[in-house]
Amino acid sequence: MKFLFALVALCFAAVTTAAQYQAHQLDANTLHIETDAGKLSLQFYQNDVVEAFYQPEGVKQLPSFSISQQAQALALNLTEAADSLTLSSASLRVKIDKAPLRLSYYRGDKLLLAEQQGYFREDGQHGFRFALSKDEKLLGGGQRVLGMDRRGHKFPLYNKAHYGYSTQSSQMYFSLPAVMSSNKYLLLFDNSAKGEADLGATSADMMQFSAEGGRSSYVVVAGDTYPALINNYTALTGRQPLPARWTLGNYASRFGYRSEAEARSVVQKFRDLKLPLDALVLDLYWFGPDIKGHMGNLAWDKTAFPTPENMLADLSAAGVNTILVTEPFVLTSSKRWQEAVDAGAIAPGLDGKPKTFDFYFGNTGLIDVFKPEAQQWFWQIYKGLAEQGVAGVWGDLGEPEVHPDDSVHAIGMANEVHNAFGHQWADMVYSGMRRDFPEQRPFIMMRAGAPGSQRFGMVPWTGDVERSWGGLKPQVELALSMGLFGFGYIHSDLGGFAGGEQFDKELYIRWLQYGVFQPVYRPHAQEHIAPEMVFHDSHTIETLRPWLNLRYQLLPYNYTLAYQNSLTGMPLMRPLFLAKDNFADETNHTLMDEKNSYLWGDAFLVAPVTEPGVNTWPVQLPGGVWFDYFSGQRYQGTDKVAVPVTLNTIPVLVKAGSFVPMAELVQSTRDYSSKKLTLHYYADASIDCAKGEMYEDDGKTPDAIAKGEFELLKFYYLKQDGEQKIELRRSGDYAGKPDSRELTLVVHNQSATPKHISVDGRYIQLVPQHARFNRMQNVAWYDKASRQLKVKLDWQVDKTQISVR
Repeated sequence: MKFLFALVALCFAAVTTAAQYQAHQLDANTLHIETDAGKLSLQFYQNDVVEAFYQPEGVKQLPSFSISQQAQALALNLTEAADSLTLSSASLRVKIDKAPLRLSYYRGDKLLLAEQQGYFREDGQHGFRFALSKDEKLLGGGQRVLGMDRRGHKFPLYNKAHYGYSTQSSQMYFSLPAVMSSNKYLLLFDNSAKGEADLGATSADMMQFSAEGGRSSYVVVAGDTYPALINNYTALTGRQPLPARWTLGNYASRFGYRSEAEARSVVQKFRDLKLPLDALVLDLYWFGPDIKGHMGNLAWDKTAFPTPENMLADLSAAGVNTILVTEPFVLTSSKRWQEAVDAGAIAPGLDGKPKTFDFYFGNTGLIDVFKPEAQQWFWQIYKGLAEQGVAGVWGDLGEPEVHPDDSVHAIGMANEVHNAFGHQWADMVYSGMRRDFPEQRPFIMMRAGAPGSQRFGMVPWTGDVERSWGGLKPQVELALSMGLFGFGYIHSDLGGFAGGEQFDKELYIRWLQYGVFQPVYRPHAQEHIAPEMVFHDSHTIETLRPWLNLRYQLLPYNYTLAYQNSLTGMPLMRPLFLAKDNFADETNHTLMDEKNSYLWGDAFLVAPVTEPGVNTWPVQLPGGVWFDYFSGQRYQGTDKVAVPVTLNTIPVLVKAGSFVPMAELVQSTRDYSSKKLTLHYYADASIDCAKGEMYEDDGKTPDAIAKGEFELLKFYYLKQDGEQKIELRRSGDYAGKPDSRELTLVVHNQSATPKHISVDGRYIQLVPQHARFNRMQNVAWYDKASRQLKVKLDWQVDKTQISVR
């Protein structure tokens, strides 16, 4: 193996000088350039995206795992000067210096990015170097705990587990060779091999991506705004399919449930305590009685789980979806080892024999997910489980956690394909689900992947975080850094996973309060301290009950965020600099550094409490007007403010001008209905007009958006000449759509008792008592103490207007 890498290093060292231009040819949307060292292709895509693909002589090229969009013909303009070429689309311009060959990217007259040296090969590495501007900030790089701005850091591009991390980590489970710049470009190094990113660490004015093999390509994405960058990037790499509605519910999860009886009893405990639950996650005990020696069995341990099909059916009938852990390792001691070997599923070593090695769980081989025969063998196991009623797949250890350098995969050596392993695994599961179970929205939770993995419905999490305040602190940073690059469902093991010898009640409460405003609500931990709230004292349960209930009441709002993510790539958790309606000044780059305060959709500003014993907590405001969700306190501006908190509250602010739809509480999303809908509107004197939306479908039909099987509810607010008008519109249809809705409109911060209220021109009575309001229909009530106006109506027509004077 050392001899093989020595040959590669000699090959790389052979060419260290910059290439020189020789000739060019424009073919549709691609410019092909011949150089003295190989070929360069510049390919333009829709949405302000261009790929630079270098093909040096003698360098093996792997396929692109990242790019999913098919290039379409564009109107390009090519001009030539003595020392350069310029290729332009309607919005992007690339200048190609001929000697040495060097590319510079412009949007209009603004220089976005320029190669410093461009493509290089040296010291066994190849990659690209770019120039950095003086005050440029760089976000991205995947899971790291380094602060939001990663400029000045150098870190590995190699997916690797970091067990028990807390407040610092430069290498974790899910690396991304991509950055978003404050100069409004996004750069993707399209390479799946073991490598390194140097973001101004070695030289302050230079950014470098390199790898010891793989593809010699990078992609530049441009846009007028940061949301446009995300939209354009995810148009290229793929967007997250709309998940099933139950994905947004509560999960019972631990390491792990040891028997069918225990699994059933946990679900029953949630039901007995009337705490909502939608999913049960079974860790590795479903296929073996203890931790070591059984990985790869991938079949029910019938001693512990004697009637799995009945259990799955009963849980499903109770509105609970079962998710099973699986791993890409097959132990030599497992029941399927010889079956996997005979199927050609195990990646070989240099000798051509199945490669075996030791790791924590035993002596093992690794499934070669890049090999069609291995995929077929692996998929048949998943198919059988899905036929039994398993609702979701959990892919663990998929970095892979242990990946010997001399493992030979179908398309390359271990280090060449390492970072694409989880990606290919997710592709295999997703493709199989769509093909063999076309009526089901796949659920695929995985620990590692690559750029573009989101298009396979991947639900990643932040790994084995330490169960400590230090473990809680970086969770927002990790989620925001991943969400910018398409991974809208990144989440943490709520409560923390690793260690912690004694139960820290305050830490647990704070983590689960934060979880209400993260994409997936999944407490998970090592079992010596229960991760499920049902096993804690009544005070802990009753402190958290309203938070879990709020999670379910917010289903219309949260599901709309999922819909928006599937269309635009906009994450559910958003950095403050993505605030809409010009509240966030995109030239104020200080907001890019904020790693605790964040946006949940457009309406909410959340700041998790990550220290014990506090009675106030700092919140960074992004501009505009915000109201404390609990107290109604009004905040305005771009300062950092101290928000009062108790053990029952964390800072949750709602933006003035926001519409927040909420539904009635249910114990499972199976029973979800928007037939009774509460629509909150947050009024303020500074807001003259506003709008919002709500997406509804049956919660389970795949491709519901593409099929047109959905309803879109639109909300509009207009204040004019002392009159407030709120218009409600709805359009679209789907099976099970309510014919009408009992709608309760709640206008917050209503400054005075209205004199006249009408709905579609019909007078609405304003009653003096809340009890009468509750009993009657088509009625209004004003609460002076809370300054809330409530209007209840039967919403039947496609367009309704409420007028308040």
